[in-house]
Amino acid sequence: MRTLDFLSEQGVDFEVKHHEEYFTAQEEAAAQHISGSMFAKTVVVKTRDDYVMLVLPASYRVDLDQVSDLLGEEVELAQERDLKELFPGCDVGAAPPFGSRYGLRTLVDEHLAKQKKIAIRADTHTEVAILSWEDYARLEKPRVVRFAEPTV
Repeated sequence: MRTLDFLSEQGVDFEVKHHEEYFTAQEEAAAQHISGSMFAKTVVVKTRDDYVMLVLPASYRVDLDQVSDLLGEEVELAQERDLKELFPGCDVGAAPPFGSRYGLRTLVDEHLAKQKKIAIRADTHTEVAILSWEDYARLEKPRVVRFAEPTV
């Protein structure tokens, strides 16, 4: 089920923005005139046995050492071929931040959790949905921890 349909079905109030194709979350945020601190980018890491979705502000980067410490095991970034398999129906790199819908644990960086509203990719590199942090947290029930640092 497409992310926009999922949000509608769950009774979430959200706004959709369409734009030209961008591949980085920071470019997409800038194109939409959305702060990088409220644009949620997703990063997937691989552990020994499974994958974990990390959700953080577009203006931040993942600290893999912190993620390894949080999970108690070494992690590495998932490969593009992994993403194609994990998120069918989504453009590669445009997975929405709902890891639970794909059988993944979801960790959200505490910096994103401080936002009143967040912008998320809606399965493509051309659609963004803006919704409240509260609605996102209610639907996903992510573990909120610190694992990201601002980009320089």
